[in-house]
Amino acid sequence: MEGQQEQETHATLARAQAHFKRGEYAEAEALYSAYIRQCASAAPAGGAPVSPEDLATAYNNRGQIKYFRVDFYEAMDDYTSAIEVQPNFEVPYYNRGLILYRLGYFDDALEDFKKVLDLNPGFQDATWSLKQTMLDKEEKQRRNY
Repeated sequence: MEGQQEQETHATLARAQAHFKRGEYAEAEALYSAYIRQCASAAPAGGAPVSPEDLATAYNNRGQIKYFRVDFYEAMDDYTSAIEVQPNFEVPYYNRGLILYRLGYFDDALEDFKKVLDLNPGFQDATWSLKQTMLDKEEKQRRNY
């Protein structure tokens, strides 16, 4: 991305972030989607490289909006995209793990929570979620369902 296109792309992300922080999720989702499209079209056109951190944040935050709507599978797709863009970003692993836990996919949730703690051992919510997932998995096995 160069010049004006790069400025427009950054402005789109900034507007998306502002709407997200204000809880204006429909507007934020549309702007995150526009930002993601702009990044995708800039790469093949030979534009300047996109910030992986910014793109991963856009995917993660758009995933959060979908999570709030209870569109769990779409949210997980966005979290996975964030992870693909920025593999050392622990937040989308945590968010995806929460959904996997809620859906009863305890083994997959455990993997995500463990990855979070590999990346950030001080992530207290992930520590609690890992412990709770292990307990619930054991309870599920004990009850044979």
